[in-house]
Amino acid sequence: MKTTLTEENYLKALFHLVDSENKVTINELSKFLSVKMPSVNNMMKKFADKNWVIYETYKPLIVTEKGRREAALVVRKHRLTEMFLVKKMNFGWENVHEIAEQLEHVHSTIFFDKMDEILDHPKFDPHGEPIPDKDGNIIAQDLQKLSSCNIGDTVTFTSVTLSDDAFLNYLTERNLLLNKKIRIVKIESFDKSITIEVDGKQEILSRKATDKMLVKHK
Repeated sequence: MKTTLTEENYLKALFHLVDSENKVTINELSKFLSVKMPSVNNMMKKFADKNWVIYETYKPLIVTEKGRREAALVVRKHRLTEMFLVKKMNFGWENVHEIAEQLEHVHSTIFFDKMDEILDHPKFDPHGEPIPDKDGNIIAQDLQKLSSCNIGDTVTFTSVTLSDDAFLNYLTERNLLLNKKIRIVKIESFDKSITIEVDGKQEILSRKATDKMLVKHK
């Protein structure tokens, strides 16, 4: 049976929220999806019936291997679509999320396989996040938040996490694009804002911004 749009939105939320032990709480899902907890509980009972999660009252959910794969395949459709819109239709990286949100619910494997082929099987989406393969496998990355770097570090801006269009516009206006080299010049002790140097120019970024920027060391 095909998954519903609502089920796919829950699956995608599980993908983003699950911790290193494959656990996530009902409360976390409720806040992430802006859905009341009784509704989340009811949906997770259905997911348990499908063996996507292990559900026990008052305990964190455990996402099963089957559930992890189902979630990854929804994310695959979303990220492939974003890449297609940027690479083949010349959309900006800040303009693709909403369109991909709609197309990710298309139930045609051949459609997304063809998209993957046309794109020459990309490993990452326009925001630097890995695209799961057809089996739901995903490339492991050793990244850290820009906010966790130290003064004097030089890092490569690799991806953004759960970013909205406004934040992507914010980065674009400052020419803070993926693969740029960033040097940490100063960290304010009061609010943890960071002064960075990119292309010989300095910018001051808030903690809110640097928490969303993932980097790797040279």
